Amino acid sequence: VQLQASGGGLVQAGGSLRLSCKASGNGFTINAMNWYRQAPGTQRDLVAGIGSGGRTNYAESVKGRFTISRDNAKNTVYLQMNSLKPEDTAVYYCNVFAASPTTRWQHYWGMGTQVTVSS
Repeated sequence: VQLQASGGGLVQAGGSLRLSCKASGNGFTINAMNWYRQAPGTQRDLVAGIGSGGRTNYAESVKGRFTISRDNAKNTVYLQMNSLKPEDTAVYYCNVFAASPTTRWQHYWGMGTQVTVSS
């Protein structure tokens, strides 16, 4: 499974960005789709996740500001980020839990997209 993320950039505090991540490959099935982020000098943390049935979960720091969604027909997960704060600045990584006829269930990671929020 290959993951291609897009939508990062530079935005002022209070602004919005929408991240997208498309999964591609042969014959795979995706269960959960997630977004993580990592700021310099910190660990990579879960921002939001969405299960195959649409159930979502969010980090406390983004609840009410970020919305995760998925389009199963397009194998794509989105992260709508509103009311952005400077502390949201990080590299954002998409992650999926998937399997194929030739691979076991495992996590796959995208390359990351930079989000920078200026004050």
